[in-house]
Amino acid sequence: MTINIKTIAEMAGVSVSTVSKIINNYSDISEETKTKVLEIMKQTGYVPSNSAKTLATKKSNLIGVIFAGKLNIDFTHPFFVEVLNAFKKQMGFLGYDLLFFSNEKSHAIDGDYLARCRHFHVDGCIIVTGQQVEPSISELDHSEIPCIGVDIELKGKSSGYIMSDNYKMSYKVVEHFYLQGYRELGYIGSTSESDISNMREKGYKDAIESFGLPITENWFVNGENFFEESGYEAVSRMIDSGANLPRAIFAASDLLAIGAMKALRERGFQIPQDIAIIGCDDIEACKYTTPALSTIRQNKDKIGRLAASLLFDLINSQSETSNVVVEPELVIRESCGSKITV
Repeated sequence: MTINIKTIAEMAGVSVSTVSKIINNYSDISEETKTKVLEIMKQTGYVPSNSAKTLATKKSNLIGVIFAGKLNIDFTHPFFVEVLNAFKKQMGFLGYDLLFFSNEKSHAIDGDYLARCRHFHVDGCIIVTGQQVEPSISELDHSEIPCIGVDIELKGKSSGYIMSDNYKMSYKVVEHFYLQGYRELGYIGSTSESDISNMREKGYKDAIESFGLPITENWFVNGENFFEESGYEAVSRMIDSGANLPRAIFAASDLLAIGAMKALRERGFQIPQDIAIIGCDDIEACKYTTPALSTIRQNKDKIGRLAASLLFDLINSQSETSNVVVEPELVIRESCGSKITV
């Protein structure tokens, strides 16, 4: 005979919800009933599973993790790995496990995230932005399932998001370049389908204009993604165009900046003597590039922990929709020296 939560309830002469409450340590069950149910569980060797808990409590203690986008950012991206590590630890302290959803070939038809989340009875989701975000992300966002987005603006009634202040980080970069005497400023972004890259580019251009400097469109180039190869190819195109180059470049990610630095070195340019570079994220590799990469530090641990706490509150109806913007920090290393004294 198969032993499950219904079997235990029938043997004890109580309801399924009563057994579930005992499994989940609710205090409103009498000691006599609790002792009786626990003894039956011991005799039958029944071990409650997440599905058993879910049956009556409607909670699985599972959090869905989704890397949104057909051109997705995944475990190869050091920024999001650190964010998710912090998120995982905080969620673990709160009593939850993580369930990762695939958007590979077998799930290629628009992801169908909502149906899969309902199938696994997840209590909530964290959604990490990628590129070419699927329409089904919006369906999930506007569903009954609580969701928190990282670097993606969610607008559902049970959703929220957290991201660094992309406008402020761009302003900090331009302000530093300006104070160091740089006036010819360029930008390397990801594909134009990336909202984060577009936000950083717009903030960068607005900041340039606020300092009364001209914007040279030829110095604003995009790669295919946020990785090294895209930065390498973007700067190579800029050099091969034969036009004058900017004297300072802001890259939308550290990986783009690292690729750009490689391309510049191969073409005989010195950093920062010829061209200064600032990246974004402050991944660990920044300290070990040659020269060491200046960057905008996003507080990855704080973002991850806040995302977990915000999602926990949404799941337990302890707060309404929350949108949090985290303060970025400019970290100056060797790749951005002084050009002139002003």
